[in-house]
Amino acid sequence: MPASTLHDVLQRIENAIPAGSGSRPRLLAVSKTRPADDIAAIAAQGQCAFGENYVQEAAGKIATLAGTGLEWHLIGHLQSNKARQAAGLFDWVQTVDRNKLVQALATHRGAGRAPLNVLVQVNIDDEASKHGCQPGDVEALATAIAAHPNLALRGLMAIPAPHPDEARRRDAFRRMKALFDALALRHPQVDTLSMGMSDDLELAIAEGATMVRVGTALFGARRPAGDSA
Repeated sequence: MPASTLHDVLQRIENAIPAGSGSRPRLLAVSKTRPADDIAAIAAQGQCAFGENYVQEAAGKIATLAGTGLEWHLIGHLQSNKARQAAGLFDWVQTVDRNKLVQALATHRGAGRAPLNVLVQVNIDDEASKHGCQPGDVEALATAIAAHPNLALRGLMAIPAPHPDEARRRDAFRRMKALFDALALRHPQVDTLSMGMSDDLELAIAEGATMVRVGTALFGARRPAGDSA
């Protein structure tokens, strides 16, 4: 897929918002495998939030672009042994799926820093190849996160299976929205449902996404990654 302008992607988001909706979903520009210059070019157009999959790769970019006011999200699987570094680097971690990770991030988030924004990752289609907790484990993880003053529980994240059948993808997004609504009733601070990517952001927004993660549509075809988180 060729890259689009930031304006094009923002227009897609705008066009997908259901009639009567009072809010516009946030765009997270997925910059994994992209050099700092590419990120700076998109940032110069007004985009401020960027998503990275790999801790070491992100560290170099964050250092290069320090002082530019960008917001950094970890959207790749996080191993516990990299939680210390992640807690210091990122503004958001969207892939918390086990209590051990909650404890590690809370321990290593500096007391002088703003709370680390956290999303619980849900394996909504129960895929063996994907990370994420089971839907039934969401509340326990959310409660553990909310108990730490240096972590901020913000909501849920998912990567539904890319079924060719649109109805099955829509169903996954609807199940995520139901989990999100139930969580928000118990935790009023919850405000973020991160789901939908370049190929299905319209469908995700129609079903209630408040944040979409877009890489290919902004940057073009993905480059090979050279690190593991």
